[in-house]
Amino acid sequence: MIILGVVLLLIGFIAKVAILWTLGIIVLVIGLALALLGGLGRSVGGRRHYY
Repeated sequence: MIILGVVLLLIGFIAKVAILWTLGIIVLVIGLALALLGGLGRSVGGRRHYY
């Protein structure tokens, strides 16, 4: 999800499409939060590790 967020941010920035920029930020933040929770040892969505 982190990589998808970065890709959406880049495409939105280059193509100047605001909705892609916004979606990229949202997906990136969700991906970072899931990675952080998974790294702390908390199970996320029934999974012990979230990659």
